Amino acid sequence: MSKILIRGAKVLGGEPQDVLIDGETIEAVGTGLDAGGATVIEAEGKILLPGLVDLHTHLREPGREDSETVLTGTRAAASGGYTAVFAMANTFPVADTAGVVEQVWRLGKESGYCDVQPIGAVTVGLEGKQLAELGAMHESAAGVRVFSDDGKCVDDAVIMRRALEYVKAFGGVVAQHAQEPRLTEGAQMNEGVVSAELGLGGWPAVAEESIIARDVLLAEHVGSRVHICHLSTAGSVEIVRWAKSRGIDVTAEVTPHHLLLTDELVRSYNPVYKVNPPLRTEADVMALREALADGTIDIVATDHAPHPHEDKDCEWGAAAMGMVGLETALSVVQATMVETGLLDWAGVADRMSLRPAAIGRLAGHGRPVAAGEPANLTLLDSAYRGVVDPAGFASRSRNTPYEGRELPGRVTHTFLRGRATVVDGKLA
Repeated sequence: MSKILIRGAKVLGGEPQDVLIDGETIEAVGTGLDAGGATVIEAEGKILLPGLVDLHTHLREPGREDSETVLTGTRAAASGGYTAVFAMANTFPVADTAGVVEQVWRLGKESGYCDVQPIGAVTVGLEGKQLAELGAMHESAAGVRVFSDDGKCVDDAVIMRRALEYVKAFGGVVAQHAQEPRLTEGAQMNEGVVSAELGLGGWPAVAEESIIARDVLLAEHVGSRVHICHLSTAGSVEIVRWAKSRGIDVTAEVTPHHLLLTDELVRSYNPVYKVNPPLRTEADVMALREALADGTIDIVATDHAPHPHEDKDCEWGAAAMGMVGLETALSVVQATMVETGLLDWAGVADRMSLRPAAIGRLAGHGRPVAAGEPANLTLLDSAYRGVVDPAGFASRSRNTPYEGRELPGRVTHTFLRGRATVVDGKLA
């Protein structure tokens, strides 16, 4: 590959610098670097970040290629500035064996738009009754280290304890979908004033918080790692904060939509706002933002959940839960965290690249923008303002809650090991 010189970019939002890429590696970072025949990208005023890493995506393949494939999902990821994504296990068949996770891993290799690290199921068929082949998935070519039944909660405390004990042997982590099933039967939205007024089944905050409280105690007892998926309530924040103060090895994520949207939007009965966990209150949103800023919540993860048109364009009660998020995540974080002064761009890089890669133990990603490091990079025009139009998405699905909303920022270039996957805002 030829050399590439990114000229005058604000590395992590700091002073303008040049970044010279040679092959798969960053050769030099500094000012006034000699292009020396390299392809030059003029990046004055733009923000240069390490390539984003998403610890929580649903790529749907195998089994639901009508909503997404590994190829279309990774194209969406690259468009959003991601160089690596972790693919959840709730496929058809479920990714609960070495064979299925290797299939997903190989499809990621073939796509070429970003690295795909499969997440293995905790239990066979996501049924919560019997541990899946955790060791075999870890020892497979995919090298699985993160396990989750996301979409369902591992609600049996004995099964959860055994999973934590098992993954401890190889430094793995169990990523829990915190939802007590008995407390959420028939739930359609956040339990509160709005659900009472609309007559929709309420999803109480305690259904999330009780599972988190149990699991951090189990992790402490076992001495293992637990990760909390899509944390959504102020009470959950306090539990994680308490657990960290005790030295419990817990990490947590928040989605972009839980940083911006509230349950007031459900008044429209538009199923695009139906998601699991549900949109919460304004007080919850503010607590989540503060927790992401102070590090109680470790990372932003999209929970990218594509659905075909017919699964969303129907009455609220019959609609599927979930939103696409890979192509808008960085813009939402800019709007909610950077432009509010809660995070600087170095903080964004930490929450959306460095920490996700560290939690997932993903080599080659989440690295500093420095000489000798892999050239996994994202270049952002933070001054850009545009209206979200899902017709232009690379994802196969269009179920975004941001259609017609103005959001800041636009990814102009994404580099995967020195190869441009996005150039001037378009897929290479």
